Amino acid sequence: MGMLSDIKTDYRAVFERDPAARNFLDVIFASPGFHAVVAHRVAHSMWKKNIKFPARLMSHITRFLTGVEIHPGAGIGKGFFIDHGMGVVIGETSEIGDNVTVYHGVTLGGTNYTRDKRHPTVRNNVTIGAGAKILGPLTIGENSKIGANSAVIKDVPADSTVVGIPAKIIPREDFPIYAGLEHNKLPDPVENLVNRISELEERIVSLEDELERTKSGKSKYKVAK
Repeated sequence: MGMLSDIKTDYRAVFERDPAARNFLDVIFASPGFHAVVAHRVAHSMWKKNIKFPARLMSHITRFLTGVEIHPGAGIGKGFFIDHGMGVVIGETSEIGDNVTVYHGVTLGGTNYTRDKRHPTVRNNVTIGAGAKILGPLTIGENSKIGANSAVIKDVPADSTVVGIPAKIIPREDFPIYAGLEHNKLPDPVENLVNRISELEERIVSLEDELERTKSGKSKYKVAK
């Protein structure tokens, strides 16, 4: 009953988060992300019962049919939504919470060869933008947003927005957390840094000019003796 309940929640999540899903037929027959999630839940159930090879085989067939590769050992909460799906890779020891959204090209990958925990843990209500790579046994805090094409190699606190390679946390005063599909509306930390450097250069030039005027006695400021 638990698996069927999760699948029903996954089904509802498609309508909640995919504007292209118009009706029942769209989801059942033309939603590869949903197909991949349903197949994974069956494979994961077999994996937990130590039916390893059939679970891996089912995962492999699902990859061929949908372009989504989810290891049957990965734990995924309810309401999981994969948009488009092509190129998504989720490793064996990944742990994903409830109501997580993943776009195409996302990787939850490992960074070592051990058989221990080596893949990410993603908490509830996280959105992972297209092409993002989350690598290693790190944790993505709940309600966080991972910008498209970001490379995350460190833990991300809850309620954060991260972007870049490697990913950096964007201060809330500079950029409020984005919502829904707007994972393309993210600041460029390099551009912010360049702008800040330009501001500092202008201030330095201004100070140098003022110093020259002070030396020549033309400054409006008097030098203390």
